[in-house]
Amino acid sequence: MLALGLHYKWGCVRLLVLQGLLLMTALTVLRLTGLGIDLVHHFADPEKVKSPVIPFGLSLPSEWSPLGQVALVAGLILLVELIRGGLNYTNALCAGYLIHTRIVVDLRAKVYDKLQRLSFSFFDTNATGTIINRVTSDVQGVRAFVDGVLIQLVILVISFLCYLTAMLSVHPRLTIACLATTPLMWLVTAIFSRMVRPMYDRNRELVDKVILRLAESIQGVQVIKGFGREKEEIDRFAHDNGEVKDQQRGIFWRVSLFTPVIGWMTQINLVILLAFGGYLVTKGELALGSGIFFFAGLLQQFSSQVANLTNIANSVQQSLSGARRVFEILDAPEAITSPAHPTRLPRASGQVDFEEVWFEYTAGKPVLKEVSFQVKPGQRVAILGATGAGKSTLLSLLCRFYDPTQGRILIDGIDLRQIDLVDLRRNIGMVFQESFMFSNSVAANIAYGQPEATLEQVQRAARIAAAHDFIAQLPHGYDSVLGEGGLDLSGGQRQRLAIARAVLLDPAILLLDDPAAAIDPHTEHEILDAMQRAMLGRTTFVVAHRLSTLRQCDLVIVLDNGRISQVGTHEKLMEEDGHYREAALSQCAA
Repeated sequence: MLALGLHYKWGCVRLLVLQGLLLMTALTVLRLTGLGIDLVHHFADPEKVKSPVIPFGLSLPSEWSPLGQVALVAGLILLVELIRGGLNYTNALCAGYLIHTRIVVDLRAKVYDKLQRLSFSFFDTNATGTIINRVTSDVQGVRAFVDGVLIQLVILVISFLCYLTAMLSVHPRLTIACLATTPLMWLVTAIFSRMVRPMYDRNRELVDKVILRLAESIQGVQVIKGFGREKEEIDRFAHDNGEVKDQQRGIFWRVSLFTPVIGWMTQINLVILLAFGGYLVTKGELALGSGIFFFAGLLQQFSSQVANLTNIANSVQQSLSGARRVFEILDAPEAITSPAHPTRLPRASGQVDFEEVWFEYTAGKPVLKEVSFQVKPGQRVAILGATGAGKSTLLSLLCRFYDPTQGRILIDGIDLRQIDLVDLRRNIGMVFQESFMFSNSVAANIAYGQPEATLEQVQRAARIAAAHDFIAQLPHGYDSVLGEGGLDLSGGQRQRLAIARAVLLDPAILLLDDPAAAIDPHTEHEILDAMQRAMLGRTTFVVAHRLSTLRQCDLVIVLDNGRISQVGTHEKLMEEDGHYREAALSQCAA
């Protein structure tokens, strides 16, 4: 947090200079007002009230009338207030630019940038709603810390020193008497701050829960309406939202009680001033204007800064709770990175080796165990296994979304951990079971991995993926803008666009994670034809269960509970007893 303030140090220094000038003008107005009161008091009874001391080394024209001298002081007060107004305007502009324009925008960009570089393990352990809340509202917590805590705290310290010095210059004993309760107020503030911090942490967690509920209800709207569960979802959201309300009410109740308590304690200082200060005035130790009035103004400003300390204490806990969650992202380790001196791999031949690979998402619970095999360039490899056997995990390791817990994976004889990440993923094209489309044109979605591709290249990839015909029928062809997630297309159309996207990348290795799993038989035939064209000349891994796909592969790997139980061609595995033969015969019987 302090490092963030240092990053914008010149903007913070500018604000502090402006605040210092504002503080000087406030003290000047108090001084001049006190002088004006003393002048009036002196002119009213010159025999009993001695002529006031003129501050700042100034002198008033002796030939002027008493009314003229008072008018001159009044004019100086208006002039200083005019300057103060200009300083306030400049301060507001500088603060708005620094806090709202630079810090919030820059920090949000940094968080988004870091999210793009974090590994899948981070997203496995953090819900979507939590991440969105951190990028949006929690970033405001950092702004609140820099603006409402860091800068204000420095201003507070400077103000305390200035007001304390000025009060001591007026009357040391009166200063000590009036500020006797200040340490008690600071103690109460520290206790309050420690008390509310866990409440703000809990508040952030509850807001995360509400945002997650909202995100799930939008993503799962078809399921909700299909099962007629609208009322239940409304009740669940109302319950979660009510928890936030009740928890915030507890915070506000404590803050609302704490603020007047501190305000009441500051009034004790005023009572002491009236009693002790009044006594000093009657004894002639203090002047009415430059003494008691000026001191009262200083004490009021000092008390307001003490009261402001309570707001800062509240802001500290509120902003730190959000800021801590933002910096958890910024400080999160990047588990998957390019090595310091990577091996470049502009174009791979496509040979893949798994050597004694183990992998676990959770310590002590391996998903893959002792996986070893070799794939030659251009071979087609089918991966078969029951749900949870580790098929998709194997493909994720090959993309280096994760690193093996033990063992290593090689492409063209090079360990994936030694290859530049950009080079590695440029050599691998992947089509998932559910392919995501961005809210952009069809052409932009196909060219996502190759944005400099020409329209002719995009169309060629679309023809290979059997997508050109349905794209041509769209209202604006390749310029048609897709809706959120591509939901205005059918599942088969999205899969064909995903295949075109992978083909346009022209990868040496193609990964197909059962892209025809949720497709109707007619569309499945089109998808399989597109897959066959996409596989030509590439090392291909395809997670598949359809016998028609398995037969066309050069090698079939059967996974059982994370281990390889069978390896071979379709013909070889049909001659063996095992999972493959059982699965194939069941499809033939169907």
